[in-house]
Amino acid sequence: MKGRVLIVDDDRAMCEMIQLDARRREFDAAYCTSAESALQELQAGEFDCVLTDLNMPGANGIEFCEKAHSLKPDLPVVVITAFGSLETAVAAIRAGAYDFVTKPIELDILGLALERAVNNHQLIETVNHLRKSVDQIQRYEDLLGSSPAMQRLFERLTRIADSESPVLIAGESGTGKELAARALHQRSRRKQKPLIAVNCAAVPENLLESELFGHVQGAFTDAHSSRKGLFLQAEGGTLLLDEIGDMPLNLQPKLLRALESRTIRPLGGEIEVPFDVRVITSTNKDIETAVEEGKFRQDLYYRINVIRLDLPPLRSRGKDILLLAQYFIEHPGFTDDRVVTGISPSAAERLLNYSWPGNVRELRNVIEQAVVLTTHSKLAAADLPERFQDHKPSRLMVGAENPAELLTMEEVERRYIIHVLEATNNNQTHAARILGLDRKTLWRKLQRYGTSDDGIMPGKLLPRNGNY
Repeated sequence: MKGRVLIVDDDRAMCEMIQLDARRREFDAAYCTSAESALQELQAGEFDCVLTDLNMPGANGIEFCEKAHSLKPDLPVVVITAFGSLETAVAAIRAGAYDFVTKPIELDILGLALERAVNNHQLIETVNHLRKSVDQIQRYEDLLGSSPAMQRLFERLTRIADSESPVLIAGESGTGKELAARALHQRSRRKQKPLIAVNCAAVPENLLESELFGHVQGAFTDAHSSRKGLFLQAEGGTLLLDEIGDMPLNLQPKLLRALESRTIRPLGGEIEVPFDVRVITSTNKDIETAVEEGKFRQDLYYRINVIRLDLPPLRSRGKDILLLAQYFIEHPGFTDDRVVTGISPSAAERLLNYSWPGNVRELRNVIEQAVVLTTHSKLAAADLPERFQDHKPSRLMVGAENPAELLTMEEVERRYIIHVLEATNNNQTHAARILGLDRKTLWRKLQRYGTSDDGIMPGKLLPRNGNY
């Protein structure tokens, strides 16, 4: 059920009609035929919304709103008022009503009003419990989250932590790939030995081979002495090759040979040196596409992809967004004298509706900026960056009634493809299978929609209008 709704009207037939429609919309609906009995129900039970008529014998709707608001200030009350009776509606709002609908009642409009009110109440309840929830937030080393997606990830990490098999960690930028690698190292039998990470995209191509395998004295102009590479520096521990998808193609056969022979040959050297490390790789790119396009060796891909971990994007983690935001408020990691205790419902709604292309890294930056700028004890919507003020969640809008919001078939297709890519963590092979397309057809469509130099990512597809 979406939530519990209490209907208050002295007309029993009206109550039963609204109750039936509310249940059809998956609300748990009950009704009372007087304000007095409704107040008793509110004291005895928990509800997410109250729907009340204004014209009732005994305590009228305005008086009921005042008493209900006094009894449960966070409980939204939606009032039913006569068509055109704006003064009465304003009086109800001043008495604490959340929203109003006019007679004659249109059930679809009433259903939307109830859904907004229930969602608002549940959001307020979530915000009120955030500080307590943060203390109970589940974690795996430095990875935090209570969503089903993160629980599945924690379970998989637990199962593979002690394995010696290579692990490929895939996920968008900012999802915590390095944290996952560090968690695997800390839970493994190698935890007493070093974990060394190198970003394959950050090291110049002409230096990466020496960085990984080391060099002997005189191997090149500036090699005044011999140097151990990272494979030997990480001896007995773990080596993380971050952004493996950006490794130069001419270096990939050397890495493959090292992984298969468990030996490396320093640059300029003649002796094969054995090593003992667990190799973990990570990428934010679609390596399957890179393999098809000849930008990544297929044999190396199979060698590093023995065990695969897909880290979920933040937008798919639901209320983890608010839990993480509260965690960053309470454990900021930056110096600030302001006392900020939480998040307002309006700010929470903006955070939940945002698509988070930068994932957890972006969320932390947003919270840090908001904490510095706010003048309140709770972050308000106005404290968030400008891009949050007018942001609307992406939606297909297939059922839009306003002709201005209706979409072309091409735009519907574009948005649905983006939606499937987001749901599959940008795995084009999986997305193509769901869409019933072959990979090349999907790739051509994405090229037409817009790409970036970093590859095809849902968050970077060019928008067609203000709604996405």
